[in-house]
Amino acid sequence: MNHLAKGNFEVDLRPLPFEGTEPQWKLGRMSIDKQFSGDLNAASKGQMLSAMTDVAGSAGYVAIERVSGVLNGKQGTFVLQHNGFMNRGAPTLSVAVIPDSATGELEGLQGDFKIIIEGGKHSYEFTYCLPNPLS
Repeated sequence: MNHLAKGNFEVDLRPLPFEGTEPQWKLGRMSIDKQFSGDLNAASKGQMLSAMTDVAGSAGYVAIERVSGVLNGKQGTFVLQHNGFMNRGAPTLSVAVIPDSATGELEGLQGDFKIIIEGGKHSYEFTYCLPNPLS
């Protein structure tokens, strides 16, 4: 059975060095630190890699972040994988739980994580499922 978790989050992105590249390649790396509130009360840490292009509004990024906290009363950790594109200003973003990455009471967690940015504020809608407990 699918569940829906909603809430807000604060994010702190900081530039990191991207070794072995030339500036004209337009590659970047950043640290990710998030604090989630709402149905997911958690913190995450991760890293993002990005690529800009010479065309305005076109870019891409991938990221991995490990989330640790409580999801609707269940404690544990899980890892989210991001895959995002901007195609001349049109965004496409997929964020999902990496299979078998969850621990604790979240073991077996599967789901898709939607990031919403409106008025400079970040919120989320996390559609997820957990395996039925063994009898």
